[in-house]
Amino acid sequence: MLVSATEMLNKAKTGHYAVGQFNINNLEWTKAVLLTAEELKSPVILGVSEGAGKYMTGFETVAAMVKAMDKTLNITVPVALHLDHGSYEGAKACVEAGFTSIMFDGSHYPIDENVDKTTELVELAHKNGLSIEAEVGSIGGEEDGVIGAGEVADPAECKRIAELGIDFLAAGIGNIHGKYPENWKGLDFDALAKIQAATEGMPLVLHGGTGIPADMIKKAIDLGVSKINVNTECQLSFADATRKYIEAGKDLQGKGFDPRKLLAPGFEAIKATVKEKMELFGSVNKA
Repeated sequence: MLVSATEMLNKAKTGHYAVGQFNINNLEWTKAVLLTAEELKSPVILGVSEGAGKYMTGFETVAAMVKAMDKTLNITVPVALHLDHGSYEGAKACVEAGFTSIMFDGSHYPIDENVDKTTELVELAHKNGLSIEAEVGSIGGEEDGVIGAGEVADPAECKRIAELGIDFLAAGIGNIHGKYPENWKGLDFDALAKIQAATEGMPLVLHGGTGIPADMIKKAIDLGVSKINVNTECQLSFADATRKYIEAGKDLQGKGFDPRKLLAPGFEAIKATVKEKMELFGSVNKA
């Protein structure tokens, strides 16, 4: 069932676990994530970037697909359909399209403009029953063409944005999108603790969950992280499984070239990755 992320993240915060957000960009990926969540009885957040939304021919198409699959697959666990790193216009479009959660990435605006736009979107989201996430301190790596170096958020700015009525906050603590380089210094837990205190226990979000060591993930959850985004790891596991299938020549056997057969190994690989992350985050049987 499709719900806003507010209640599931508040439960995660008090239960000291995190809900995984797994970004989707086609039917197979969506199905793999939903079925795994149902099997493990875990709440789940389906993330959609603006680029993925365009790839899937628009936010309305995405919302209709997810709602239909949720019903057809008899999914009983809470599912949030969330705009990831949304622009101001993109956030408004997803409210209209029927998403249940949005993220406004105003981190590249001057703080006063970020506050004005976030305030407007908070009112719009809550009026329509959606949850809303905001970000302070850009996340490193690349997301939809926007490149960041992995900033550490200012706790005072986090407090200012949190007080606008948002439901959860993504704060940069040295995390990045994509693969982590060998010289990565790790998460800044001192900054995370200060942000947690400044925002008075608001559910926090950790973007760039791929490749962060398990001990760091668990410590971040202890310090208030209630949502962890995973995208690259699913992409890598899908690509690896598909590569092995082709290198083994299975696409040349019978009708192995049929997309349903060609995509099957990647589909199973995504399910395995999602299962591993849900177990690490502690969300299994928390639906």
